[in-house]
Parts: sequence; C-alpha cells; structure tokens
Amino acid sequence: MSTQDINVKQQPAVAATGGDTDTLLATEQLTKKFGGLTAVDSVDFSITEGEIRCLIGPNGAGKSTLLELITGQLSPTEGNIYFDGTDLTGLDTHARIDTGLSVKFQSPHVYENLSVTENLRVPLQRTDRDTQRVLAETLDRIALSGEADTQASELSHGEKQRLEIGMAITLDPKLMLLDEPVAGMSIDETDDVAKLIRSLHDDGMTFLVVEHDMEFVRRISERVTVLDQGSILRQGPIEDIESDDEVRRIYLGEDA
Repeated sequence: MSTQDINVKQQPAVAATGGDTDTLLATEQLTKKFGGLTAVDSVDFSITEGEIRCLIGPNGAGKSTLLELITGQLSPTEGNIYFDGTDLTGLDTHARIDTGLSVKFQSPHVYENLSVTENLRVPLQRTDRDTQRVLAETLDRIALSGEADTQASELSHGEKQRLEIGMAITLDPKLMLLDEPVAGMSIDETDDVAKLIRSLHDDGMTFLVVEHDMEFVRRISERVTVLDQGSILRQGPIEDIESDDEVRRIYLGEDA
C-alpha cells in the first residue's frame, strides 16, 4: 500500500469520467452546509469502474449526506459531481438514474400492497428492457421466485431489503448505491445480501455501500473510505483501515 492510498491528503478528483478513463464516479471539492454546520467538507472522491467501495465512519460523519448529494436529493453548496462522462451536479434524481445510477436506501421503500413481481415491474416502466426475462432473472437472483405472487407486506425485513435491491437492479445500473443494506438483519439475512452483492459484482456491477457492520464490510469490500466530520480521513484496503490507529480511535472506539 502506498502512502498516497491511506493518507487523508488525497489528490483532487478527476473531472473526466467515462471515455478513456476507468473512473466511473468522481466528486470535486464537494461541500454541503446546513447553516453553520458543514456536513460534507470539500470532498474529492472517486470510484473505479468494477469495484466495491464501502463508506464508513462514525454517526454524523457525513456518509448519508454524501450519498444524497450523489443521488440528487440534496444540492451541493459548492463543488461538482461527475459520472460516466456526465456532469450530474445540476441534474435531478430521475435524470441521474437515467445515466446509470441506482440507489437503495436504508429503510425498505417497497409497495406494501403490491406483490413481489408487481414491485419489480414498477422501475421497469422506465426502460425498454424485456420485462418477462428481467422479472424471471431478478426473482431468481434475489431468491424470491417462490414469493413472486406474495404481497410485499407479508415479507420479512430481509426479504423486503432483497426485493428493493431487486427493484434497483432491474434498471441494469452501472453504479449501485446502497445505504446500510443489512441494517436490522439476522446473520443469515446478512449472509444472503453479501452473496447477492458479490454475485452482482462478479457480473460487472460497481457498488458504493454505506455500512456500519464491519463484518459485512470485510466480506464484500475491496477498498474502504472513512469519513470523519465531513472529510475523508483515510482510504485503502480493509486490512489497512482496521489497523490504522486514528481510525480505531475515532471510528472503532479503541485507544491507539
């Protein structure tokens, strides 16, 4: 590992994404202020096509705010966001989804009164994909083929989480954003989601995952970014992150 990989003083994000570069997502001096509070502070951040990046940090570090800036739910105070050759900064959420982003937030946002299959049909209305083929493939992928006609309200918490991931992947995104995908899950449910993410990654999908469960992060991550007080504290492989004294002190609550 190089000093540049783990050091907080990262080089500015490359504005050019897509095309001849393997950088899929990049932020440049991205900042979000709420009155006198700076939730995200001049963040230069990039994700390479085909990787699984986990974003960790203590409560209030700015993780969810950064995700909401990338998805367009919040507008930056300063800075820019680039994705696959497009400047996303001024685009609304739906326009960003059309560029190849897809997102699953922490709490399941499924249609409780619709069946599993009907839930999967909803995002497909935005595409010209082969609906029947995609439905069959997605049901199999999220291990809910046996619940295809079950009303979503009857699913367990873990099944609802997998269903929402399924809804996101029907769009065949280039980048999947997941906000605490295993929050509130049992060990077995967490294992199912980890296997699903690794399977999708093996097929070429890129991931940015916000997560607190460090065991889950160890299972899926290739690189980890640590946020603290709105800024990038460290970046690198999970082994280097967990052995870093400052990360252990601030995030893991251990003395150096």
